[in-house]
Amino acid sequence: MSTDSVVPEAPHFTVHYRCDDYLIVNKSSGLLSVPGKGEHLFDSLLTRLQAVESNIKLVHRLDRDTSGLMVFALNIEAQRNISKQFETRLTDKIYQAILLGELVGEGQIDVPVRYEPLTPPLHVADSLHPKAALTNWKAINNFNINNILVTKVLLKPVTGRSHQLRVHSQYIGHAIVGDSLYADDVGSGLIDRLCLHAAALSFNHPVTGERVTYTQDADFWSL
Repeated sequence: MSTDSVVPEAPHFTVHYRCDDYLIVNKSSGLLSVPGKGEHLFDSLLTRLQAVESNIKLVHRLDRDTSGLMVFALNIEAQRNISKQFETRLTDKIYQAILLGELVGEGQIDVPVRYEPLTPPLHVADSLHPKAALTNWKAINNFNINNILVTKVLLKPVTGRSHQLRVHSQYIGHAIVGDSLYADDVGSGLIDRLCLHAAALSFNHPVTGERVTYTQDADFWSL
């Protein structure tokens, strides 16, 4: 398959950090983490990295419309080590988000999230689903966008279910600004991107065992 015609200039990515064992990459909103089904969905962060780093190895994913930090391994040992940390919840992730409405203080959202086959690609909160989903949140400040009250929030997922942060935000009545799937028409149109960004990522270095942390603010965080 020729890929020359399916690698656009944007959305883009930047290499945040590099060592012998892994890359930390800051992904833009709108770029797939991995290829989807069909040639029109071939372009992704993984395929772009593979074009210049033949030994690049996937560790985890972000939703297409979520921006922020991802780690990619540069050898099989590092991939196994860091992937295991994700599986056993040894990693720490903090997301920056802007949510509709007013939130104050902090709290926890504890309700399972599952895929809803009747309305793909939506996921739903389902208290009867067997796999737990847990998110901690902390409000930072309130402000207005086009006279609509919103809140900057830090989200810390304990589990890593698909669409977890988006569904949990909607579940508590404060969908993420710019979310075309889970916000109403007003909320989805306030900003032309999903206001969800993986701003901090911590894990143990796969060789030294040292705890390492990488941070990068979202472009919307200065609003």
